Amino acid sequence: MTGESRETGNTEPVPPISVPGQPYSTLACGLPFPPPPLPAPDALAKARLLVAPSLAGGLVRELERITGRGAEPLEDVPPPSDAPLLCVGETLPDALRTGRLLWYHSVNAGTDPLFAGGPWPESALLTRTVGRMGDRMAQYVLAWMLAECQSVPEFTERHARAHWERLPSELVAGQTALIYGTGRIGAAVGRLLGACGVRTVGVARTTRSGPAPGVARVVPGFDRVIGAAEDTEVLGGARWVISTLPLTGATEGFFGEARFAAVRGATFVNVGRGATVDMGALETALRDGRVRRAVLDVLPEEPAAPDDPVWKLPRTVITSHSSGITTDEDVSVDFAACWEAVTAGRRPELTVDVGRGY
Repeated sequence: MTGESRETGNTEPVPPISVPGQPYSTLACGLPFPPPPLPAPDALAKARLLVAPSLAGGLVRELERITGRGAEPLEDVPPPSDAPLLCVGETLPDALRTGRLLWYHSVNAGTDPLFAGGPWPESALLTRTVGRMGDRMAQYVLAWMLAECQSVPEFTERHARAHWERLPSELVAGQTALIYGTGRIGAAVGRLLGACGVRTVGVARTTRSGPAPGVARVVPGFDRVIGAAEDTEVLGGARWVISTLPLTGATEGFFGEARFAAVRGATFVNVGRGATVDMGALETALRDGRVRRAVLDVLPEEPAAPDDPVWKLPRTVITSHSSGITTDEDVSVDFAACWEAVTAGRRPELTVDVGRGY
């Protein structure tokens, strides 16, 4: 899923160039970005395992068991010797952004902090952890949708005033949810909402091949999939607008003035990345009623200070980036799957496309 310019959030990126037989990715200029080679067996056998100090002891022991070697702390200063490095953590120190880095496994699904730190070593494989995050985020989204349809915020307010009043309910079945991002997480949201009778429309990166824009495409979890440049009409008819977008140069400010102008009374739910939303444009849309409500699990700046104006946005609930918390089990299971693939000479399904940033 791609996005738009950071100024207005309504410029679709130039479709990248496809090279037959080559995994897809592009540089900013549109030229193909070749994926890093898989770690060679001899290099992987010699690699030193570095783990972030924040990882729990039980997880570290499981990583040691999977790789068959002892772990060392992932620090700003690399260990001596010229041995390749296999790292597991959240961030990558500058001193490790070298040709020694063989493979980095992120304990998080979002890898934008890794790219924000500097250029990624072109020979290093990057994988990530997803685990059951999609299921957790889907449950989070559905919970807030049901809460709104059952007037939970209004009943809570009336309870605080000891005020008895009947309020109407609304069915989620038959409503349309526009879900931005059709990867693992977006598809999990779509599957759960679809099971409740919600019509799900996925918004994906403009296709580089296949059906022409405007033609329905079948993707598991969605009744229909459209390109980002085709969303204006659907935005106007959606009851729910849900973002699972990662943060990349293309998605920063994706939900801006132009996109919110197309909304007609939808509730906006963001479980992706905070910086994909122009908060000024969202506030304007909330105040003029184009956006009915907002549920924000992520913000451009986290954590939000008590005096941050974001807490005073009308009809908005902010949660603490907790919709898809990753567990140690998620990390160990996903890393084990990646290890099995790499040692068998296959590219892991959880490989991050460095050219796209996710």
